[in-house]
Amino acid sequence: MVMISRPQIFLHSCCPSLKPKPSSPLLFFPNSLLFAKQRHTRAFCSTNSKPHESISIVSDLLEYLNESWTHFHATAEAKRQLIAAGFDVLNENQEWDLKPGGRYFFTRNMSCLVAFSVGEKYNVGNGFHVIAAHTDSPCLKLKPKWSCSKSAYSMVNVQTYGAGLWHTWFDRDLSVAGRVILRSNTTNSYLHKLVKVNRPLLRIPTLAIHLDRTVNQDGFKPNLENHLLPLFSMKTDDIALDSKEKTNALSFKASRHPLLMQVLSDELNCDVDDIVSIELNVCDTQPSCLGGGNNEFIFSGRLDNLASSYCALRALIDSCKSPDDLASEHTIRMVALFDNEEVGSGSVQGAGAPIMFQAMRRIVGSLANKYVGEDCFERTIRQSFLVSADMAHGVHPNFMDKHEEHHRPELQKGLVIKHNANQRYATSGITSFLFKEVGKIHNLPTQEFVVRNDMGCGSTIGPILASGVGIRTVDCGIAQLSMHSIREICGKEDIDIAYKHFKAFYQSFSSIDKMLTVDI
Repeated sequence: MVMISRPQIFLHSCCPSLKPKPSSPLLFFPNSLLFAKQRHTRAFCSTNSKPHESISIVSDLLEYLNESWTHFHATAEAKRQLIAAGFDVLNENQEWDLKPGGRYFFTRNMSCLVAFSVGEKYNVGNGFHVIAAHTDSPCLKLKPKWSCSKSAYSMVNVQTYGAGLWHTWFDRDLSVAGRVILRSNTTNSYLHKLVKVNRPLLRIPTLAIHLDRTVNQDGFKPNLENHLLPLFSMKTDDIALDSKEKTNALSFKASRHPLLMQVLSDELNCDVDDIVSIELNVCDTQPSCLGGGNNEFIFSGRLDNLASSYCALRALIDSCKSPDDLASEHTIRMVALFDNEEVGSGSVQGAGAPIMFQAMRRIVGSLANKYVGEDCFERTIRQSFLVSADMAHGVHPNFMDKHEEHHRPELQKGLVIKHNANQRYATSGITSFLFKEVGKIHNLPTQEFVVRNDMGCGSTIGPILASGVGIRTVDCGIAQLSMHSIREICGKEDIDIAYKHFKAFYQSFSSIDKMLTVDI
């Protein structure tokens, strides 16, 4: 048997910053451990794409995924790309002075982002064209008191976030990443910093089959409180620490493992005692990469929903690269990336909070200057349109009966329009038609999904936002497999189709919307 080892995209990265990105990704060869630069050729595009449609963002998405181990890192990388594209940073605590033709964004909690561009021909009362997604994914998070020990091992206390497939987290090479607050002794202030330990630190080992003989017949059913604790090290009491480590160990409460604190301080290049607060996720260290016989798949964690987030972000950036792109635009193009969708969106940085609509009201108010008209914001909402973009359930070849017979979305077949008569999705006949018309005009395929009547239906931020102020909404997504696993799968071509569909939405929806006559 011949074993062929394929190169995988591997991006060594540390905490995101505003420094320029390298112009090319790196290739990681597992067998030789050699690193070499690869030319940025866009070789990932579909072989049967038309010449004028040949641009592919797949390699850029892989970079984004490898940067974005957490929702904090995903937002920081989005911020970096917006600044590099010429967007101006806004502060929610300050007054906004906006101009037609301007491009702006702001963040909240370092995990939520709203960006927008104003058409040169915008008039008060014109609508917003919005694509909304979310930055969070199911994961394990460290508890406030994370240090514990069992037998001769030092373990890490974790809590589950979202509805993850937790059995997939066993026997994976894990690490930690997230946000910390540091004390600055020089400025007598506190700083937010992102941290990512880019090496395996943790592992959740499964029980040997010799000690659980019926696991293959009865199923693997771990207790999430007792069996999901990652192993970190042998007990530090049994390890010879150097003098510095001993000093640091004595300065911390037992609830924080001194060795892990030392690892974090080394990554941050600070003293352990300067770390005053921590929000850490447990993360898989395996890089996102291409896979499959023809490299037609993307294998990665957090595709739900960073794939949608990145396609929306790039579509907005690329739809207004030059002043000419906004010269004839009458509306405002917007992307909103929320946090906490996986746990219901009920947070100050989630879609359940009025972040987006408060921003829209402020934008209208700033652009109105001294003009005072009848119900400007309400008229704006009635002319606006929202695309709620979240990943969709592709049909599983081994479980085809889980899908309704006539609504089985496939990978590589375009965006999936989600329907539900009980309003678990916000799609209507009108919003579905308008969004599909965008794809039809630009020769982009779409699919449709309805859950079986005998199965429960998931939901997303679409109905939350639609019911907030009555904005027209369509729910759609990229088809994927292994949703909520630590390692998910989607089609490479679907990424480019979604990007092109979102970009076409920004560029052409106004003209399509005007063609629809609605009886008031």
